[in-house]
Amino acid sequence: MIAGPYFWLTVLGVLGTGLVAGVFCAFSTFVMRGLAALPPAQGVAAMNAINVTAVMPAFMLVFVGSAVLCAVLAVVTFVLWPDDGRVELLVGSALYLFGSFGVTMVANVPRNDTLAKLDPGTPEAAAYWPSYIREWTFWNHVRMVASAGSAVAYVLALT
Repeated sequence: MIAGPYFWLTVLGVLGTGLVAGVFCAFSTFVMRGLAALPPAQGVAAMNAINVTAVMPAFMLVFVGSAVLCAVLAVVTFVLWPDDGRVELLVGSALYLFGSFGVTMVANVPRNDTLAKLDPGTPEAAAYWPSYIREWTFWNHVRMVASAGSAVAYVLALT
């Protein structure tokens, strides 16, 4: 069984990745659907406002902090190479780092940046909005599943 500071790092990993999974789940299950139901100009304006708010310290501490924690857990696992939970710890770290944090950087953020450059009331924004909703939500589903999978893998490492 994992013990000492390593145990607490793993518990924090469960908490952080689970919280992020919850945020992504909320977006996938009702926030994006609600925004999609709005007229494009209102949806674009609302999503741009959400994207500005998302990079405030409260969420970034959990989102980026979890990535740092996952990286630390991966490095410590490689250095200590424990008998218990090794595979689960490495899988949990990889799922979050690549499937959540990495997907955010390569799939969701570029779409957010494109949306931010559009004036919400323009025909260009209205034309981009349906594909933005579809593609952003798809990648958000990936992030949600990866974050939840990471939390589950860390829980399994503790058992």
